[in-house]
Amino acid sequence: MSSPVEIKIHTALQKVRPYLQVDNGDIEFVSIDEFGIVRVRFSGSCLTCPLSSMTLRAGVERALMLECEEVKRVEAVVN
Repeated sequence: MSSPVEIKIHTALQKVRPYLQVDNGDIEFVSIDEFGIVRVRFSGSCLTCPLSSMTLRAGVERALMLECEEVKRVEAVVN
């Protein structure tokens, strides 16, 4: 069962996902730690996109922080 924070994270990711999918990319929630650091995994074209770090900060991180005050930072993980 997902926690209320994880539900808010999934909701925010659902809002961001269509923008990534337009360019054949996607994102998935991996985890959140006790410090509010969320880990996500890019897939598809987002893996090799030179703008993925900008997408992570300006798009994903901003959306998650607006939706969920517990989120302090978002990091992308590989694998």
